[in-house]
Amino acid sequence: MATKTSTARYDGVGLQFTARTGSGHEIVLDGGAGNAGPRPVEMLLVGQAGCTAMDVMSILQKKRQVVTRYEVSVTAEQRDTQPAVYTKADVLHVVEGPALDEAAVRRAIELSATKYCSVAAMLSAGTVEMHHGYRIIGPDGAAPIEGEVLVTAAGTDPDAPRVAAVASRA
Repeated sequence: MATKTSTARYDGVGLQFTARTGSGHEIVLDGGAGNAGPRPVEMLLVGQAGCTAMDVMSILQKKRQVVTRYEVSVTAEQRDTQPAVYTKADVLHVVEGPALDEAAVRRAIELSATKYCSVAAMLSAGTVEMHHGYRIIGPDGAAPIEGEVLVTAAGTDPDAPRVAAVASRA
């Protein structure tokens, strides 16, 4: 079992902290008033976007898919009462390439969401209903292909199979 660490050191200004990861990287966090860095809860969404992006890109490269542009956005709903946890998140993968195989893109996202992305597993094991979808942009003039890959319900066991919805086209 791996142990991960981080520390947050107060910078002496408002609610500003410098966080340092176990791998030696630093980032400024801010409670909002000083706006010197992201809020800690925003970092969960950054973690989700980065985790799934790395998984999906790695899988697409192994499948020899030519990707010319790739972006992951995560939009989450946060409840108003304390603790202000996320309750629903939409993860959208926008993938561009000259001849992308829709089945390969869909499978890469599914594998990330159900097997490889630790952040997705942690969020969906808690309070977050996760929706994973895609938009494939092909050659100039071609209409984008869109679909939902799956939905994982909040409170999902991270070790159980988590496919709750099938792909659909819009």
